[in-house]
Amino acid sequence: MGGSPDHETGGGFMDLGTLTTAFFVAWLEEIAEQVRVHRERLTALDAAIGDADHGANLDRGFTEVLKALADSPPTAPGQVLVSAGTTLIRRVGGASGPLYGSAFRAMGNAVEPPVTQAGFAAAFEAGVVAVERLGKAAPGDKTMVDALAPASLALALAVRDGVGVREAFELAARAAEEGARATIPMQARKGRASYLGERSIGHEDPGAASSALIVACLVTVSSRR
Repeated sequence: MGGSPDHETGGGFMDLGTLTTAFFVAWLEEIAEQVRVHRERLTALDAAIGDADHGANLDRGFTEVLKALADSPPTAPGQVLVSAGTTLIRRVGGASGPLYGSAFRAMGNAVEPPVTQAGFAAAFEAGVVAVERLGKAAPGDKTMVDALAPASLALALAVRDGVGVREAFELAARAAEEGARATIPMQARKGRASYLGERSIGHEDPGAASSALIVACLVTVSSRR
C-alpha cells in the first residue's frame, strides 16, 4: 500500500505536479458534500429501479468516512483511500458499500507517493477492476462500471497525451457523465435492477450517476489553490 508519508498533510493539494495527502482528503470531503447535496436525486433514481436507498446509504457512508479520517489523520495518500474504502465496506449497506469500498481500497493499495498523474490513473484503473470483479459487471450491464470505465480510459489517454492534471480530470468527468447518461436506454443485466427486465430501460443507473458525481469532484478539488 502507498503507506509512506508524502510529508504533505497541510493545505497544499499538489506539490511539483504530484497529488498530495491533502488532495485526497479534500476529494473525499468534496464527495461527502456533493453526495449530501444530491442525496434526493440519487435516491429518486434508485427508487425507479432499486431499493430507493442509494442516496441515503452514500450520505451516511461518506459522513462516516470523514469521521474516520478526523479520528485517525492519514499521513499518506494510500492511507486516505484505504481508510475510506474500509469505512464504506463496514458502514454502508446494500451493494454500494462493498463496491465503492473495494474501489477505494484497491486505489489506496495501488498508489505510492509521490502520486503522479500516471500513478493516479493506474490506481483509478485498479479501483475500476476491483468493482468489475466484485460486481461481475462489464460496460453495458447498466452499472457504475458504465461511468467508471470511460473515466479510467480518459485518464489513461490524458497521461499518454501529456494533458495537465486539471484537464485530465475534466476529460474523465465528462466521460463518466456521458457514460452515466448512456445507461438510460440500457436494460440492466446486473444487480436488483436486472430483475425488472425491460422495465429497467429508460432510467439512469443510480450507481453510474453517483460514480459520475465522484469523478466530477476531482475537477472541483484540482481547481483549488
